[in-house]
Amino acid sequence: MTLADGVRQGQQRAIARAISLVENDLPGREELIDRLYPSTGKAVVLGLTGPPGAGKSTLLDRLLSEERKAGRKAAVIAVDPSSPFTGGALLGDRLRMQSHALDPGVYIRSMASRGHLGGIAGATADAVKIFDAAGYDRVIVETLGVGQTEIEIAQLSDLVLLVLVPGLGDEIQALKAGIMEIGDIYVINKSDKDESARLRAEVDYVLSLANPTPERPVPPVVMVSALFDRGIDDLIDSIAGRLQRYAETGEIDRRRRLRLRRELRQQLQSKINDHIERKVEIDRQMDQWVERLISHQETPYALINRQIEWIFKEMDRS
Repeated sequence: MTLADGVRQGQQRAIARAISLVENDLPGREELIDRLYPSTGKAVVLGLTGPPGAGKSTLLDRLLSEERKAGRKAAVIAVDPSSPFTGGALLGDRLRMQSHALDPGVYIRSMASRGHLGGIAGATADAVKIFDAAGYDRVIVETLGVGQTEIEIAQLSDLVLLVLVPGLGDEIQALKAGIMEIGDIYVINKSDKDESARLRAEVDYVLSLANPTPERPVPPVVMVSALFDRGIDDLIDSIAGRLQRYAETGEIDRRRRLRLRRELRQQLQSKINDHIERKVEIDRQMDQWVERLISHQETPYALINRQIEWIFKEMDRS
């Protein structure tokens, strides 16, 4: 039995091996994803993001319980900041969702961002495909932070939950800075706090400045208290309603096509860069180029353009 067969059968050991293979970019990664790709396209990908301390993991624990009650299998990719010492995931969200640790219908995997822009690990898109091919109905990508770079989670997901919490002081500033476009559903967690009503009013005001379309109307705002298990039913209803709306208007299909375009472009650019690195031996020549610039024997763009011309000439000869 091949690794791809094990993944398609939902074998957890095979899934773990497959994700490790793509996360570490080991030989066989591309062949594995190509074998699994015909079995993908069925899972709904949810993004979950918000500032530290917003209670995302507690909220996610509640959402997983609801998914299981509905008979759906769910996988979680918790993208953590990378450890500066090991490069591994630093927070380890699995530790905060122990109630599902023994549930065969839930798979939780922490992945390190490894410094990737936006906090999304470079292998996350492939990990989503692995869970999709393994038969998981929901794949939830949880990531840390609210900031302009977190737009990347919106590019990876069919639906994004943006979790806010009263009392942090910088939520609305972040929203006004452009994060507003990320959320499909705004979740105000810890709504038992006194400041939650004011935060709700501020979020409603910011969303009133948006330009809704029939395909993407103004996002709903849901008040929850994950710790006390309040408002979760309302959130589940909002998720279902928004997914139905996006399916009817073609928004999910549009997002998935855009996702594939981005993935193809990124992979193509990566392979081109790797080819150029090998052809030009950039690292070996970089010190020499720097010295020539420092001594003013060369100018930056003339040097770069000459190298590009050389690459094209070599391509014409081959």
